[in-house]
Amino acid sequence: MSTILLIDDEPNIRRMLGALLRAEGYEVVEAGNGHAALLEIEKTDADAAFCDLMMPPGPDGLATLEAMRARGFEAPVIMMSGKAQLSDAVRATQLGAFQFLEKPLSPEAALVTLRAALELRRTQLENRVLRTQLATPGELVGQGRGMTKLRAQIDQVAPGDTRVLVTGESGTGKELVAAAIHRASRRAKRAFVAVNCAAIPRELVESELFGHERGAFTGATDRRQGRFALADGGTILLDEVGDLSLEAQAKLLRVLETGELQRVGAERTERVDVRVLAATNRQLSQHVAGGAFREDLFFRLNVFPIELPPLRDRLEDLPDLVAHLAARVRPVGTPVFTTEAVAALAGYRWPGNVRELANIVERLLIVSSGRKENGVDDVAAVLPVADPVARASGPRAQAADLPLSEALDEYERQLIRSAMARAGGNVAEVARILQTDRANLYRRMRRLGL
Repeated sequence: MSTILLIDDEPNIRRMLGALLRAEGYEVVEAGNGHAALLEIEKTDADAAFCDLMMPPGPDGLATLEAMRARGFEAPVIMMSGKAQLSDAVRATQLGAFQFLEKPLSPEAALVTLRAALELRRTQLENRVLRTQLATPGELVGQGRGMTKLRAQIDQVAPGDTRVLVTGESGTGKELVAAAIHRASRRAKRAFVAVNCAAIPRELVESELFGHERGAFTGATDRRQGRFALADGGTILLDEVGDLSLEAQAKLLRVLETGELQRVGAERTERVDVRVLAATNRQLSQHVAGGAFREDLFFRLNVFPIELPPLRDRLEDLPDLVAHLAARVRPVGTPVFTTEAVAALAGYRWPGNVRELANIVERLLIVSSGRKENGVDDVAAVLPVADPVARASGPRAQAADLPLSEALDEYERQLIRSAMARAGGNVAEVARILQTDRANLYRRMRRLGL
């Protein structure tokens, strides 16, 4: 439901225009003058506004518009006047007015203009989301049995609004799957917003997801839209949803049940139309049994489960993946990998899955210095010798002749390096793999010279 701010000093105009907008399903907030409008935008996140030009004794509509923009109000503003001059229209345009409507208002013109303004607002918000994305999720690569089954599942679930829980080890491509579901859905032209729940400080999760009002907490100097509002009409991916606190889980459950959210510090709720996808590398059923994850939220999210296979279980896709990743790193003059080189890659355990493979391929292309063909020796130069987590005897064998303290340090280095490879360099993910907090991990890495 869109909220419209109606600014006019004439009660009859507010009453008639307000009735028209409410009849069309809009929520209307009224302000009788410019001062009241400035107070209202501090409390209400309006999606568009109608503003009268002449509002004696002042401030007039242009001064009100300028003050609203100065305070960060970005939504489209439709100016209204029965005595507008060309200079007024020029000034309003400079201040960012969306359109000028002449009084008395035509209901058809008011509604058509408002719909266009709201479409502009939606586009603005979607563009903001796109700018915040560090990278556009790529395509799903591979023709093996696992990928064939995965594509069939995506085709089954994408058309509706069914919630999907994507599970799998770190680096298997859970965000790629969520993006593929979005692209194949009826919401494909709307925003796709991915949120890494594990990367948000616990005290800011509610603000990040649902938004906050100005002054809601220390540091909240401006009103902010949450990720759910930015995804309105589209899809939101709650990545690493298992890392949410129980308090945040309760508030997320309420949004899923009612379709309404409440910003931190706000008095009103607002409706959102969002398809929710979730992803995790945890066994949520075990966390439910242990009381760390709400059972009712788990059932809400796990309507259609999709489990991604690890790379070691889909090695038939390795040649396609290597070629795809190499072309992404070097689009022109992509090198060829010999059969022996691919076989050498297939012999590795790949604890970091496709993310680790991407890092290895990029490193390989740098080390190979632009050669057109990469062989088994090139692979051996960049491939980790062993996976210390998988080989319990490895670190002991390598550290057999070292003093105890140095052997323990070396073992710890290998554990951290292995976790870093699995996590693709994401320190928050490394901390989760090693079951420690980031501050402790940073201290250990500094002590070990990592």
